[in-house]
Amino acid sequence: MTKVYACLVGKWVCLNDDDGCVIGENQLPPAQWWKEDAKIYNPFKPDKENSLYSTPYVNISYKGKDYRISPMFIQIVSEPT
Repeated sequence: MTKVYACLVGKWVCLNDDDGCVIGENQLPPAQWWKEDAKIYNPFKPDKENSLYSTPYVNISYKGKDYRISPMFIQIVSEPT
């Protein structure tokens, strides 16, 4: 089984634990998002190269709140079934 963890506001949570959790532009459940290429938004705006607006991110909806986080705050854990 694949588990997707994210650090949301300083706390690591297992996104799979929320049945309503969705990730990314296509709003996929965590395990499906990972299985289908784990797409992130990676803009490059030369006019804003030193801005947070020009850094990669992923949108996550978890337990009724929406988060925009850096992909570096996501961990994938594979557990034997």
